[in-house]
Amino acid sequence: MKVVIIEDEPLAAKKLARYLTKYDSETEVLAQLNNVSTAVSWLRQYLDKVDLLFVDIQLHEELSFSIFQQMEINKPIVFTTAYDEYAIDAFQVNSIDYLLKPITFTQLSQALDKFKRLRNQWTNTDVSAGLIGAEKARYKDRFLVRRGNKIQSVRTSEISYFSAEGRLVSLHHLESRKYVLDYTLSELEGMLDPKSFFRTNRSYILQINAIQDVVVYSSSRLKVSVVGLASDHEIIVSRDRVGDFKNWLAGQG
Repeated sequence: MKVVIIEDEPLAAKKLARYLTKYDSETEVLAQLNNVSTAVSWLRQYLDKVDLLFVDIQLHEELSFSIFQQMEINKPIVFTTAYDEYAIDAFQVNSIDYLLKPITFTQLSQALDKFKRLRNQWTNTDVSAGLIGAEKARYKDRFLVRRGNKIQSVRTSEISYFSAEGRLVSLHHLESRKYVLDYTLSELEGMLDPKSFFRTNRSYILQINAIQDVVVYSSSRLKVSVVGLASDHEIIVSRDRVGDFKNWLAGQG
């Protein structure tokens, strides 16, 4: 197993490396990286060699989530942190576990056992199914959201649309519930299956099964009604996107 540790506390990184070799003497720590810029630079060159990443959330004055905003990381991640308020953000990327410091050997062992079970599931899948699954795995099939003091999972099939008002981006459920997300619409575009979701303009991304009506609007634009849209809101497909939108509806996009 080839591992990368992204951690800004030298003693914590050393302890983690020791636990890893205690769990499996054949574990190889390829690199110990201590800040965002160094991590991005290293991972852009060597990510293909990595099996698993251990990532501290707080790296000096930055959050490690900025690594995932700068590049796509298609490897499983175990987050380590002294704070529990980042759990939702952690599970929005390829996180398989979230360990609170100080980390014990038991915690680490449980996380690695989970990684091994998942890896066995992947490798036991036949090649053709694996390729299909890999394509699907590029896109999120659920989002973690906060409802009061509770965390819950929303499947993408349950989403009506995403909206942006200024810097505030929201997920709108088919049952008219609304959740604030810590993503931009541009980031969401890369996470969502383009067969199911379409960005109509700078403010909206729609889910195809939530569309109720499409009518011709002024200047060859289109006006779209979706489940749960407030009566005082309009979703207009921008003129330069009308052709792509029609192809998407027809299953040609």
